Order: sequence, then C-alpha cells, then structure tokens
Amino acid sequence: VLGMTPTPAMPPTQDLDLVRDTFDLLILKTLGWGPMHGLGILNWIQDNSRQSLQIEEGALYPALHRMEQKRWLEAEWGYTDANRRAKYYSLTPLGRKQLLSELSRWERYTQAVGWVLTAKGAR
Repeated sequence: VLGMTPTPAMPPTQDLDLVRDTFDLLILKTLGWGPMHGLGILNWIQDNSRQSLQIEEGALYPALHRMEQKRWLEAEWGYTDANRRAKYYSLTPLGRKQLLSELSRWERYTQAVGWVLTAKGAR
C-alpha cells in the first residue's frame, strides 16, 4: 500500500508500522459502511481506489484476525449473495473509536507531507 526506505533514524519496523496502520485504516473505514465478508472488503477497497490498491487475501485475513484480537472488530457467520457461507466482520464501539483516531492521525500525516511537498525552496 505504502512504503518508505528506512533511514538510520527510522528503523525498518517503523516502515512496517506505517504500512500496517494505513491498511488498518482502510479496513476500518470500509467496515464503517457496515458489515462485510473478507472478499467484500477486498472488492470495496479495490473498487473505491479505482483498482489502484490491490490487496492480497494473504494480507487481509491476518489483519482482520489481529483487529479482532484487539476487539476493534467482531465477526459472525452468514451467507453471501451467492449463498456461500462467509464470516462477516463489523466494527465494535472500540473499533469505531479507533477509526476516528486513525482518521485524525492520517489527516495530520497527509497535511504534514503536503507542507513538505509544496514547500517553496530551502531555508
């Protein structure tokens, strides 16, 4: 989704945290619209990114399970439109709170990056 080259001041784990946190935000935002199963989440993100973000199932399900463990999500079994059994994920109250926190942090981050990218020369 996003990547940066680690520098001596920024260990490689911070690079992974930025990617993971961004991915978490995308999933939380997607589920903010209502419960969805895994493939529905993948499709929603891909469709709403105009196919720019391609999410692997192998990355999605560990993220969903991690967020369940943090109690940001809860899941229950249901059936898809194609009558297939699937696990539907939804935000918990703690997950909604986390979504708001992540959105606020993302806005601060993109604003700071925007300032740097639109800077007019060096001091």
